Amino acid sequence: MSDYLKKGFLLGIGAAVSGKEKLEQKLKELVEKNEITQEQAKSVMDNFIEKGDTKKQEWTSKQKEQTQKWAREIGLATKEEVDELKKRVSALEEKLSDENNPIEEE
Repeated sequence: MSDYLKKGFLLGIGAAVSGKEKLEQKLKELVEKNEITQEQAKSVMDNFIEKGDTKKQEWTSKQKEQTQKWAREIGLATKEEVDELKKRVSALEEKLSDENNPIEEE
C-alpha cells in the first residue's frame, strides 16, 4: 500500500475512533438526562458502527480497484498471469528434460 493511502487510511481510523468515543459520551449524557432510553442509545450506536463498517467495505473496494488500475497502467502481471507463466515454464522444463535424457531402449 502506498504511503499516501496508508496515511489516508490511518486518518480515517483516527477520525472514526474519535467520533465513536464522542458519540458514546454524548449518548451517555442523553441517557443520564433521560432524554433518550438506553435502548435508543444502543440503537444509535449500532447504526453508527454499521455505517462505519459499510464505509470501510466501500473504501477497501475502491482502494483495491485503484491498485489494480495502477498495476495495469504500469504493466504489472496479475496473479493469474504469473500462475499461467509458471505452468508454461514447468511444462517447457519438463519437455527439455525429456529431450536431454532420452529413455534407453534395450
